[in-house]
Amino acid sequence: MNRCDWVTNDEIYIKYHDEEWGIPVHDDRKLFEMLILEGAQAGLSWITILKKRENYRKAFDNFDYNKIANYDDKKIDKLLKNSGIIRNKRKINSAINNSKIFIKIVNEFDSFDKYLWSFVNFKPIKNNFNTIEDVPSKTELSDKISKDLKKRGMSFVGSTIIYSYLQAVGVVDDHIKSCFKNKRS
Repeated sequence: MNRCDWVTNDEIYIKYHDEEWGIPVHDDRKLFEMLILEGAQAGLSWITILKKRENYRKAFDNFDYNKIANYDDKKIDKLLKNSGIIRNKRKINSAINNSKIFIKIVNEFDSFDKYLWSFVNFKPIKNNFNTIEDVPSKTELSDKISKDLKKRGMSFVGSTIIYSYLQAVGVVDDHIKSCFKNKRS
């Protein structure tokens, strides 16, 4: 079975590619989870984050952004000692701060889903690249969303991170032509 070029023979990658990547997500908690995981991935490989994903779910209250917004210094210290996650204080503080801004966006737009998908007129962008090398690392869309999130006060939401996020939550479908997930192949 042909998959996108970036997929290795690692079962975690295969499952992620086949069951999640590029599939539209409309659940706010799942959208928040992926935003935090993409930020945690900065400077690391995505497989590292995928292997720690269950640990993140446990450590971050299953990505309940309302709970995370209320984390205190005691909880931050606990997270910094948790070897199951990336113990980077800036990334942990970013997750907490971003949860507070996420809540503000939810309150403003009735859901993060409505906020995010409004950038693409509520329809996924389906690209049709030949190889993974053809796929951009960022686009005008990711620049625009990144800029807006930064203006609102979020961190670890640069354009490259946001483009990966858009791919992860199916706002952008970048399955290459030869991949079985590409509906046009």
